[in-house]
Amino acid sequence: MKIVFVYPGISAIGFKSFGNPVLGYQSSMIHHGLCSLSASLKPQGFKVELIDMRSLTGWEDFLLTLRRLRPDVVGITSLSVEYDIVRRALALTKGVATSITTLVGGVHPTVATEEVAADPNVDHIITGEAEISLVGLLRGLAAGRARERVVVGVRPPDLDELPFADRELFDYRAELGNPFLADVFGFQPPFVTILTSRGCIYNCSFCQPSERLMFGPKVRRRSVANVMSELEYLRDRYHFRSLMIHDDSMTQEADWVEEFCEEYQARGFRQPFWAQSRADFVCAHPQVVGLMAQAGLAGLSIGFESGSDRILRMLRKGVTVQQNYDAARICRKYGIRIFANYMLGVPTESKDEVMDTVRMIREIRPDYHSCSFFTPLPGSDLATYCAENDLCLVHNYSEYNRGSLTPKICGVDYDFLIRAVDEARNVTSLTRILRRFQRTRLAREAVKSLASFYPCRVVLTALMRFMHRQAVR
Repeated sequence: MKIVFVYPGISAIGFKSFGNPVLGYQSSMIHHGLCSLSASLKPQGFKVELIDMRSLTGWEDFLLTLRRLRPDVVGITSLSVEYDIVRRALALTKGVATSITTLVGGVHPTVATEEVAADPNVDHIITGEAEISLVGLLRGLAAGRARERVVVGVRPPDLDELPFADRELFDYRAELGNPFLADVFGFQPPFVTILTSRGCIYNCSFCQPSERLMFGPKVRRRSVANVMSELEYLRDRYHFRSLMIHDDSMTQEADWVEEFCEEYQARGFRQPFWAQSRADFVCAHPQVVGLMAQAGLAGLSIGFESGSDRILRMLRKGVTVQQNYDAARICRKYGIRIFANYMLGVPTESKDEVMDTVRMIREIRPDYHSCSFFTPLPGSDLATYCAENDLCLVHNYSEYNRGSLTPKICGVDYDFLIRAVDEARNVTSLTRILRRFQRTRLAREAVKSLASFYPCRVVLTALMRFMHRQAVR
């Protein structure tokens, strides 16, 4: 049986985007979920291939690729922001051959199962983690046995028992050379990403309970020994020089982090790494943060979110504004660069509270800004609040893009928010001009054309990358 996975990650960057340095990390990162599924299926005798939509020129190319691969089963993962793309891919797949069995899984089918089940082009839905349930489903299909339409994960897998992610499912060379962390933290390629856990113990209202629906109520960790074995494999195979630990939060258990840091150094790793954490952990465990810095931690992503204690309580963040300030100070003490995540436009947020966030970010002076306008993501408690109060302005799935600075809910002055983002980032007049230029499709296409044909294309490509960084910082 031949299975073709489809990665629909083009909602923000479009077709022909794979490996484009102008588009940042999302143009070349692997999808760890699909890589884990592939690694679980291949030892069972299933043939697995991938259609990475970032590599395609358009929908006609999707059809041509599908006809060439001739799959028995097409499996598509879906975030909410990708669901419009997924629905079209499903319809085209059934147009090629109704005999192709279609499967969908991932976050959106898990939190919006009834909605996905209403699509007649979906044969089976897998909710939650799929390494075990997908193998069972495919065995049944191969044997000609009828299977239920909605397949609920039988049990969360023991992460130490899973094979290492099948990175070769993707064109992995692009992730190895990803320029994003070089731009942000000065990291050198080859560059790899790894997951050490699943789930989240925290209760943020902009995320939960969707995270618990997907991974269960607790965080599940791989053992440090298992993680080290994968890192040694990656060192031997790819000779990586920098590392991203892509967990929702690496630091949910201090004892595990301490053991990781000790083993990382004992196994001879000197490669700098980047991870995600929280302000309350940094404040509660400064000695652990120091140990991480000693082991090679060069940058932390921290969800500061807001400079207003009232908004932080509404977000159920579990931190205070003072902890945000203190966490930044501790990072500076240990020479750790700060990747600051924060959001504006939260329901009920006043303009004064927006400016509290602006002042906090300006004082923290992060090395990289990641600002988003609050987005009512399906499956979250705040999305339910917005629906109950008729606030949602999201009309199609692509508008769930958290990185897009477009209106999301009623009652928010988005022009004011855009000015606030500029002030938080200390944007200069020149940068505003460059960003406005970069946002126009005509300008982007003109620069791309020149970069393709002009003798100084290296300089022009560098200009494109500069424009992109200014547009998101």
